[in-house]
Parts: sequence; structure tokens; C-alpha cells
Amino acid sequence: MSQIQIYPDAASLAIASAERIVGLADEAIKDHGGFSIALSGGSTPKTLYELLATPAYSERIDWSNVHVFWGDERCVPPDDNESCYRMARETLLDHVPIPSANIRRIQGEIPPEEAATKYERLLHHFFGNQSPRFDVILLGMGDDGHTASLFPGTKALSEEKRWVIENYVEAKQMWRVTLTKTAINAAANVIFLVSGKGKSERLRQVLEGNFQRDKLPSQLIRPENGGLLWMVDQDAAALLSS
Repeated sequence: MSQIQIYPDAASLAIASAERIVGLADEAIKDHGGFSIALSGGSTPKTLYELLATPAYSERIDWSNVHVFWGDERCVPPDDNESCYRMARETLLDHVPIPSANIRRIQGEIPPEEAATKYERLLHHFFGNQSPRFDVILLGMGDDGHTASLFPGTKALSEEKRWVIENYVEAKQMWRVTLTKTAINAAANVIFLVSGKGKSERLRQVLEGNFQRDKLPSQLIRPENGGLLWMVDQDAAALLSS
């Protein structure tokens, strides 16, 4: 069952999402001793990370028990401007007391198939073999309806068994490594962060339109035994009927 929460602007969306992360981290650590989160790239999560790095939020999280992963990565070195890891490191991870061993990045600098295989192996080592039960997976939604690196018309959309896959995105002329829908839908909480007028039509199609798995990959995200929360600002929600 999905929920939609609408906020007046991008700033209030960032504050609400930061509060949500702090609360979920506290719950998970109290419940099972750790908090696993898969981060997203993009401008909206960047604002969230910058907020989480401030003392008002960072001091409320037990970083020694936080385990950071990524939902996807561009196949570039970790110091590249395009690296999702670099963005999260510079905006958040360099500013909080998280043990380096608790940060598990996708190796975008090695061949894509090898990077995907190694990351899936890492997830099996951390979660076991049944399912990658992340406490939280953060996702964005592109103006083409993609999420993570599950792009329209790409082979990753039909993957049913693997947790991580290499995916060539013709529109970007780039290889990506991404969690599959199988991995994402096993999470305890999936949170989409969407802001801006440029996303409004696509958000309407994803949430209220016909199911088109190959054209609107964000529609594939339907957690089997977890929560799905869309946190959006008023601009992005402008065309929603409700």
C-alpha cells in the first residue's frame, strides 16, 4: 500500500524527509541493532543529505550502527563528478561519525558486470541469502519515469532473480549498476523523493495512469512486505487528481 505526502516546497520536503530518516534509524537500531539504508543520487536527495549532516539531525543518529549502501551508481571512478558515491560523501558522509567499514559503495570504476556481481555478493554477505531487507531505500524519479538506474526499455526491467545488475542506458550513453526491482521490493521502507514542476506530468502518469512497466519503471516499485511512501512537493504534485 502506497502513501503520498505533499509538502509546500522543496525546503519543507527536505526537512520532513530528514525527520523521517532520523525516526526510522532510531526504530531500526532499537529493534534489531542496526539501520541499513540505500542512498540515491540526484538534486533532491542532495538537499536531504546536506540537512542530515547538520548537528540538528546528525546528533540524533547513532552512526556507529548505520550501514550505508547505494541503490545505483554510474560506471565512473569514485572521485568523478558524476559519482553518486562522491555526492553522498561530500554532502553527508564526510561530516558524520560513521565508521568507514559501514560504507559500502558500488565500484563504478571496474567493469560493469564485475561491479554488479561484487555488489550482489556483498549484499548476500550482509543480509544472508533470502532477501536484501533494507530498512530504507531512498529513490528519486526521473522526468522519464526511471528510478535508480531502471530506465525505460532497458534489460534490467525484466530481471526477476538477481539483486544487482549492470544496465546500459542508451539515452545516457553510459553503463550503470543498479539494484533490481526484486531487491528494492524486498525493503522494509521505500521512500520516493520528488520535487519540481518538471516532474508533475510524469508523476501523474506513474501514480494515476495505466501500468506501463517498460515505459514507466517507477511503477515497478511495489514492496511485497514493506511500506511505500511518496514524499513530494506541491510543484511535483500539481497535476495529481487528489
